[in-house]
Amino acid sequence: MKSSKNKTLDLPLSECGEYLKRCAAPTAPLSAADCADRVICGDFFAVSKYLPEHAFSLVVADPPYNLRKDYAGEVFSPKKAEEYAAFSRRWLAQVKRLAAENASVYVCCDWRTSVILGAVLPEFFTVRSRITWQREKGRGAKKNWKNCMEDIWFCTVSDEYTFHLDAVKQVRRVKAPYRVNGENKDWESTAEGRVRRTCPSNFWDDITVPFWSMAENTAHPTQKPEKLIAKLLLASSSPGDSVLDPFGGAGTTAAVAKKLGRRFTLIEKSEQYCAWSMIRLERAETDTRIQGYENGVFYKN
Repeated sequence: MKSSKNKTLDLPLSECGEYLKRCAAPTAPLSAADCADRVICGDFFAVSKYLPEHAFSLVVADPPYNLRKDYAGEVFSPKKAEEYAAFSRRWLAQVKRLAAENASVYVCCDWRTSVILGAVLPEFFTVRSRITWQREKGRGAKKNWKNCMEDIWFCTVSDEYTFHLDAVKQVRRVKAPYRVNGENKDWESTAEGRVRRTCPSNFWDDITVPFWSMAENTAHPTQKPEKLIAKLLLASSSPGDSVLDPFGGAGTTAAVAKKLGRRFTLIEKSEQYCAWSMIRLERAETDTRIQGYENGVFYKN
């Protein structure tokens, strides 16, 4: 029996039939309208051939890291570096075909796969930055440093791309409130004290990994936080834009896209995770909250 405070979504597949019916894989080419706000159950390599070319304004990809993980009964086993690079080139080639000319592409990875992807990504896109975000979770080690970091590579298809700086500025407390001619210099007084809106860096230390008492939490082993994905969507897409997630997992990108007024196409081959994605989308119809983001401001959770 779960605690009454445990909000983890872990409904078994046997109880997800109605949700799974809405996630059938395509058998014929889809138009952009056909793809909109859709969770597709299937392998990205098989499904991608049915998706419209250059139709997506933003791609958020969270492929399997080169680690042994059990994804709802399907185990991803570590590969040699050159094999993982070849795997990455296969799906990146499809993403390049599907992304619009002004699209941005974000690729999640850990420190090991970051080294591989850092060499492969320039073959397909212009690499703009590498974001590193701090996870407070992580296993300790007797003879190594505890790993609490992950990377996200920020790439674009061309030099024309969306970046809404004001949507992702950080609110920071002002320690030295300078004034010029008696007027505040780049800061304001609020109920929380003196604050300044600053340009975001590529190191994020304000992210909380979902845990059992959070409504967004699922039993997926590598789920990304909604707040993390919200930053990517707000910066690199506009309301109504189409967002593609080729390795959809338990539906975080789709749920956040719905909450922020973006269109989404999520591809996931696990029936279990597709069903959970649909449940999260149903919940997002009435609950648009994103923990750590409120009234256009990101706060530390």
